[in-house]
Amino acid sequence: MNSYLALLRRNPNFRNLWLARVVSNLGDWFNLLASAALIANLSGAGTAISLLFLARFLPLFLMSPFAGLLADRFDRRKLMIATDLLRAITVLSFLFVDRPERIWLLYVLTTLQFVFSAIFTPAQQAYLPAVVDQEDLVTANALDSLTWSTMLAIGALLGGLATALFGVQTAFILDALTFVVAAWFVARVPIISRGGAHRERDKGAVSAAMLEIVEGMRYLGGQPILLVFALVKAGGSLIWGGINVLEIPLAEQAFPFNGNGTLSLGLIYAAVGIGTGFGPIFVRAWLGDSYGSILKAITIGFATMTIGIFGLAMAPALGWVLAATALRGIGTGLIWVFSAVLLQILIPNRLRGRVFAFEFAALTLTQSMSTLWAGYAYDNLGQTLPQIFFSAALGGAAVTGA
Repeated sequence: MNSYLALLRRNPNFRNLWLARVVSNLGDWFNLLASAALIANLSGAGTAISLLFLARFLPLFLMSPFAGLLADRFDRRKLMIATDLLRAITVLSFLFVDRPERIWLLYVLTTLQFVFSAIFTPAQQAYLPAVVDQEDLVTANALDSLTWSTMLAIGALLGGLATALFGVQTAFILDALTFVVAAWFVARVPIISRGGAHRERDKGAVSAAMLEIVEGMRYLGGQPILLVFALVKAGGSLIWGGINVLEIPLAEQAFPFNGNGTLSLGLIYAAVGIGTGFGPIFVRAWLGDSYGSILKAITIGFATMTIGIFGLAMAPALGWVLAATALRGIGTGLIWVFSAVLLQILIPNRLRGRVFAFEFAALTLTQSMSTLWAGYAYDNLGQTLPQIFFSAALGGAAVTGA
């Protein structure tokens, strides 16, 4: 941890970007908890919950080919500030969703919010090399990953408390304020010429980008083993995507904490954050960084995720749910981190961006499919939550064995 703290101390520009990310991630989890509670109050149907996650996933899938173009064409710092402020306005508009017939507005606003998020993320990632020296890039990216998991744990817990104690409206207002504060932190970073690689592109930039993505897919098609590695996250998301949906009725209906499902959901997300944040750190310390160790870590990730989901199927109490969820989080964290490292090692630099674009698109697609299936099964197949968890765990066992 000393290297992370040293980077934050000696580099105020990176520190401001990091603080912006901390505050923004905190608000994201406030928003999810409040949105989930609102849907549970207005509908409670599994399909309605699935649509919430689709509204968060699909903009990232559809915008990914073009968001990078915006980050290259325009000033990245200004893009980050603008999208943060637009997200603040969008989240404030959630306050108009106050009765069942306006639930459609929640989906529209969520989609719009994540369109702006899809633009913000590549702009922030592309701007990072302008703020830190090359030898600090690994440390900065590792800190970013740990920050996401930590904010998941803390933000989910605080978001659950805020929503339970003060209501969804207060949570949405707090979320909007986090985006304003994040924009303020980004604005404190001075304009840095080496990070603003914004330059005018020709009018064929969009079609050129699509052709480049196709070229990356052709490369993977000629390298079957690399294609398998690029689909690791997609295989995992076929399992964990549906679990994200089912956690809401699990908290709201099966195991409400002192009668409050939002508090239970906050605790569940906190358990996920603890697992995803610390699991990869401990496994890396245990196995090391060799190629064989990375493959072993991914296999352990699928097995651990599957065992955690089996635990959810048999959970008799909230404490059991939290333990099983943390175990599942360890598994998904291992899959996420080590599959990314594997691709970074094996994919040539000139193709790396396109391969990761393909990986992200496949991940989002399978996660959307899993989300829809979970909502449909919960609403229409007459299955109980334990039965759906059990079938998901069997799917995880099949993917692990493959």
